[in-house]
Amino acid sequence: MDVISLPIELDGEKIDSTYRLVIAVIKRAKELHHGALPKISTRARKVTTAALEEAVSGALQVLTGEAAVKAEKAAGKLTYDKMMDEAQQKASMPESRTELEEELETFLRQKKKVDS
Repeated sequence: MDVISLPIELDGEKIDSTYRLVIAVIKRAKELHHGALPKISTRARKVTTAALEEAVSGALQVLTGEAAVKAEKAAGKLTYDKMMDEAQQKASMPESRTELEEELETFLRQKKKVDS
């Protein structure tokens, strides 16, 4: 039986509206798509169905109000800090070529000699 075809009953204490359910499912589906492990056992093959099953079962913690605003700001700061750290690491590392780039350069040099 497909969970999407069933009428969805929301626990008003955990998820206060259908809109909030949709937003939570979208965010969770993106996480699952990017490799996150499912929180519950599911037979769903699509990430959206798995995310919906997780939300309806109560496996997802859905924040509301001030807690949601604080969590969103913290997540944005973490993302910004991570990006800045990666940029600093890249700037401090010497430019190194990969083996593939070196092989390509050697191949092009040899080809140029043959063509000349």
